[in-house]
Amino acid sequence: MTGKLIVIEGLDGSGKATQTALLAQALSERGLSVRTVSFPDYESKSSVLVKMYLSGAFSDSASEVNAYAASCFYMVDRYASYQMKWGEFYKSGGLVLADRYTTSNAIHQCAKLPREQWKDYLKWLFALEYEQVCLPRPHAVIYLDAELQAVSRLLTQRYEGNEKKKDLHERDEAYLSQCKQAADYCVQSQGWVRVMCSHGGVMRGRQEIHAEVLRIVQGIL
Repeated sequence: MTGKLIVIEGLDGSGKATQTALLAQALSERGLSVRTVSFPDYESKSSVLVKMYLSGAFSDSASEVNAYAASCFYMVDRYASYQMKWGEFYKSGGLVLADRYTTSNAIHQCAKLPREQWKDYLKWLFALEYEQVCLPRPHAVIYLDAELQAVSRLLTQRYEGNEKKKDLHERDEAYLSQCKQAADYCVQSQGWVRVMCSHGGVMRGRQEIHAEVLRIVQGIL
């Protein structure tokens, strides 16, 4: 018997951590056995290459770090997390909610590649993680779609206006714009469920978004 894996995906600042926590609480209150995971797993030594990458150790520009190499940094971190923290829970029938997953590689690494290469890259990525490394495929991916101006405003608030605190992805607006295009492609081509989280550059209330996410997940379960 295996459990279910539901991924909450979105660009930086779209509210993934908040919505994952709210969803976990709501499902637990309904009697479900729930565990949350978040990637990268910064508390684990397995994230060291991810930390180096996001700090700019390999390049000051995210776009200049090879998409396939960066994918492997994140894949190793996910594999370690699965093996050591939540794999047995999942295999015994538990419900796992993931704040980011392989789906983040799909978005962020596609953004580095020409659009005509996206299909082949995704084929390679999903085969690597789900077939060769044997990480679980998500049962569903919920994409929190927020306009870039809304995301930018939230990131500025998060770091209290200190732009130096932003990581390699967050401080590159051109790269984030490319990620938005890649995310739209992934939503359409991979059958992800889109939840609009902003209108006119202003984020919807977190409880309003949560209610929509919860309805979707209840339908899935």
